[in-house]
Amino acid sequence: MLTVENVNLHYGAAQALRGVSLAAEMGKITCVLGRNGVGKSSLLRAITGQHPLSSGSVTFKGVSLGGMPPYNRARQGIGYVPQGREIFPLLTVRENLESGFAPLKRAERTIPGDIFTLFPVLQSMLSRRGGDLSGGQQQQLAIGRALVTRPKILVLDEPTEGIQPSIIKDIGRAIRYLRDSTGMAILLVEQYLDFCRELADHVYIMDRGEIVHQGLAETLDTPEARRHLTV
Repeated sequence: MLTVENVNLHYGAAQALRGVSLAAEMGKITCVLGRNGVGKSSLLRAITGQHPLSSGSVTFKGVSLGGMPPYNRARQGIGYVPQGREIFPLLTVRENLESGFAPLKRAERTIPGDIFTLFPVLQSMLSRRGGDLSGGQQQQLAIGRALVTRPKILVLDEPTEGIQPSIIKDIGRAIRYLRDSTGMAILLVEQYLDFCRELADHVYIMDRGEIVHQGLAETLDTPEARRHLTV
């Protein structure tokens, strides 16, 4: 589904990504781990078009994304849940969800019922402002907004950050359900090792802008993997 090949990315003179290559397959959860500041979020910005590549390529469904802007990548089927959620605090929950209509054809502009099955609290709070929700509820809203776009791949940047354990479990169940019931590809950036160990089919570990380890989720318990994750 998604292929990243030999991607380099710079912020001015500083190089954030160094020859990064990975793949996220249909019906699989791919997890990218690493300490703070190793380039995980930069990788997602490269995939979603938030920051231009210095070199390399990103291909989705066999189509090169090249210089394609983020809104066209959304139309291609890339759903993005950014770090920090970035919901609209003054809009209601319903309006936040409806903001996901933008890349859809008019006939498709409905809120899928699965969102309320996965996150029932959103249905009970449709008229409340996004800024009045708890951090965990806002994270559920951000995921729901991405699902409104009918993505073929869901890209999540640290969805467990600052979230209470009960909602982390809800988010984990939702991610697993989406993989198993829809067959979509899921690319997950995380620091929470146990969360990835439970969910991931394939893992990559980044350090200093490079992929330093890849393999099945079970390989997270090897000394090599732990060496790159230990603070």
